[in-house]
Amino acid sequence: MYTYAFCQTPLTPLELPQGIATTVQMVTVGQLAAIVEPAVSLEPLQQDDTLLVQAALAHDRVIRSLCLKSTILPLRFGTCFNSLQGLSAHLETYQQAYLSQLTHLNGKAEYTLKLMLLEPPDAVIAPEIKGKNYFLAKKQQYQQQLLYQQQQQAAIEQIEQAVLQTYPEYCGSQDATGVKAMHLLVNRDHEQQLCDFIQALQQQYPQLQLVLGAALPPYHFVSSASTVTPGSAS
Repeated sequence: MYTYAFCQTPLTPLELPQGIATTVQMVTVGQLAAIVEPAVSLEPLQQDDTLLVQAALAHDRVIRSLCLKSTILPLRFGTCFNSLQGLSAHLETYQQAYLSQLTHLNGKAEYTLKLMLLEPPDAVIAPEIKGKNYFLAKKQQYQQQLLYQQQQQAAIEQIEQAVLQTYPEYCGSQDATGVKAMHLLVNRDHEQQLCDFIQALQQQYPQLQLVLGAALPPYHFVSSASTVTPGSAS
């Protein structure tokens, strides 16, 4: 029982999107619902990298589509339950915990702010500089680059502090290339204020390039205390 997300049982039927293989379905237990695709099996996907990538993209597409229509708790790619009975029991057991999270996330989205390091300004050494003066110029060039990097690190810390004061619901991460990212949980109605805030920070800290992404499902703000992990669940 492949599972995409949990949401509050809708008062009116949702238009459900196409999933990995077929149109997704809804399983409801009281006030809580799960968006599922019963026919999906993980084993064939794990044996074919192309199918695995396509399935991951479909999973993300379904999550994004659902997020536009309702407040959801997105589950990670590969989350499955062994049976309808197991899923129903899970929804019953954690119903209040999930409903509490859904209430907190209502009307909010996740925005990712990337802090990109810029290359230091070029300090060109005039070709006529030779000998000892050349080495002195190279030393000065290195010191300027080091100072610029220190200013960048200080700017990152100051930006983090400023963001935390204005948007206290955030978590940080760093990708394989070392790019710092800040994931912010913000009310969708306040998106323009967020853009203006980031633009002001950009003007204040020109040593960095600040890149704000579009609204996303709240991937980083779903508590792991009660949600299942990828793989088979009872």
